[in-house]
Amino acid sequence: MKKMGVTLVSLLAAISLAACGTTNTTKDAGATSAPTAAATAAAVKTDAKPVKLRIYAQYADEDTKTPYDYAVAELKKEMPNVELELDIQAQDDGQKLKTYAATGNLPDIFGAGLDIIDTFKKSNNILVLDEYVTKFGYKDKMQPSAMNTLLTDDGHTYAFPYAGNEVALLYYNKDLFQQNGVKVPTTYDEMMTAVKTFNGKGITPLSIFAKEKWPCVALYDMFVSRAEPAGVTKLDKGLAKADDAAYKTAAEKIIELVKAGMLPKGATNLNYDQAAALYHEGKAAMFINGQWEIEAATKALGDKAGYMYLPAADAAAYEKGKTAFSGSGGPGGYAVSANTKDKELAAKVASFISLKYAEYKFTNRSNPIVATKVDKPIVKQFPPMMEQLSKDIPKMTSTTAFSWGLSNPKFKAALEDATQNLMTGNYTADQFVKDLNKAAVTAK
Repeated sequence: MKKMGVTLVSLLAAISLAACGTTNTTKDAGATSAPTAAATAAAVKTDAKPVKLRIYAQYADEDTKTPYDYAVAELKKEMPNVELELDIQAQDDGQKLKTYAATGNLPDIFGAGLDIIDTFKKSNNILVLDEYVTKFGYKDKMQPSAMNTLLTDDGHTYAFPYAGNEVALLYYNKDLFQQNGVKVPTTYDEMMTAVKTFNGKGITPLSIFAKEKWPCVALYDMFVSRAEPAGVTKLDKGLAKADDAAYKTAAEKIIELVKAGMLPKGATNLNYDQAAALYHEGKAAMFINGQWEIEAATKALGDKAGYMYLPAADAAAYEKGKTAFSGSGGPGGYAVSANTKDKELAAKVASFISLKYAEYKFTNRSNPIVATKVDKPIVKQFPPMMEQLSKDIPKMTSTTAFSWGLSNPKFKAALEDATQNLMTGNYTADQFVKDLNKAAVTAK
């Protein structure tokens, strides 16, 4: 402290006088200096000019509310001068956000997936974040396996990602398989045996909420990925055709299983609540959904719930396909308006919110599917299935895409319609191929 200079003489004198009145001078002086330093740091933050930023974010359930609230609370500690005005994201495929952009009313920060990024790039409504990814050290904080969520095909960053690569899983009820003497299928023939056995016992073999189209695409993609790891992404990019062996065979196998009674009656009219109830209540042996279903499935079935590796044409294809997962992540997260007043500040806040959002999901929501590294201790332990998935993630050799991550909107719509039709049993593989090939031509 002697090196601090003449300007601190009076301060040192004051501290010395205060210390003289104590028995343990060293201890009390240390206790005095620590809060003083903290107070000084707080004063610096408090002196910053108050700023209000508008943010458009998901805030609909526990899985979106709690991580957002945590991130905002952490932001208040780090940047107390910044106030976030929340505009709750509508579940409307981005229509409200696109309207904001068209009317010049875009929030400073907004949640954006690949479709929004591609749209706003063309209209110059989204800020390129390359310099901030480096400046704030965000790239260094990324999980190596999730780098695909940071960069778009043009090599630039338009959003700070918090979600890692999500996957579609085929859940099953272990007790139902064991009690009915059914082997967990590893081949399509064994899958057919399971379907026929469960039907004979009055149990729905596989429940699916096919009123929504993305689960239909996911189930089809699962079958495709057993022979072609890239799955539907090759169709989306025009690198494969629907009449290629892997794609047509997948349609044929699904049709065979659906006609054998794999799905509940009226599957295309079932919403999530109805389809999930069949599985959660032990009335369906299998269920298809994303890994976000793990918590609900565990709550409903406990140790009975599990997920299986997908059956394939034969044993060799099954073993090879264990590490090929359906689903993926894509560029997305919190983006910044190109027209925000203070671009660097908005980018800094967006990056901070993204990091803390991921942090909370990992530590408190039992979710390892995050894009960034987390070094804080887990508060809520992973359920067994999530623990299994956390071990499978580093072994993944490939992922594909969910329907919302496809890049060609016209082809995406055609694929969703065609795969939903596969769930009815009243659709041929030839018609499936014809419809998709026609869509691929018109989508160019």
